[in-house]
Amino acid sequence: MRGSLNATGLDLIFNTARTQNSWKPEKIAEELLRKVYDLAKMGPTSANCSPARFIFVVSLEGKEKLKPALSKGNADKTMAAPVTAIIGQDMRFYEHLPELFPHDQSARKWFDGNAALIQETAFRNSSLQGAYLMMAARAMGLDCAPMSGFDQEKVNQAFWPAGRVKVNFLCNIGYGDDAKVFARSPRLAFERACQVV
Repeated sequence: MRGSLNATGLDLIFNTARTQNSWKPEKIAEELLRKVYDLAKMGPTSANCSPARFIFVVSLEGKEKLKPALSKGNADKTMAAPVTAIIGQDMRFYEHLPELFPHDQSARKWFDGNAALIQETAFRNSSLQGAYLMMAARAMGLDCAPMSGFDQEKVNQAFWPAGRVKVNFLCNIGYGDDAKVFARSPRLAFERACQVV
């Protein structure tokens, strides 16, 4: 039987972790971002397809490039965040399946000419990988703030103009200012959200 996280670990990742809207000015080293990715990449995806692609925006130049795509409510906090991760989905992820899913060399053919399956698989699994990235960042002591308020086409044109990769969502990362965090919003109880059949 596998072990489990203790209460401190569960608090770090879930129970006391918060979506941050204000950030301390501490920079995040590239070495730490690499460690976060190397942990997150171990999370499962269907047929190990791993369609997520990540751009970690840390420079002022990169933030200024991103800013026109942000909604008004997300602009200031994103400009202040030490890192903004752009989580994208590679729409030709299946080209890597011979390497990533080596025990079935026919896997790439599952997607040939099937645009709907490509879209569904890329979106679902890159969303999972974005969540894994957040859990990995929290496990390493960082705070996260995922966002949907942005213009997808502007992000794609600014960061992935070739069209192979398309943005899924954004996530600010850094050390949050807990003094400015909102009160936690309620969650649905098990009885309202779940069934056991």
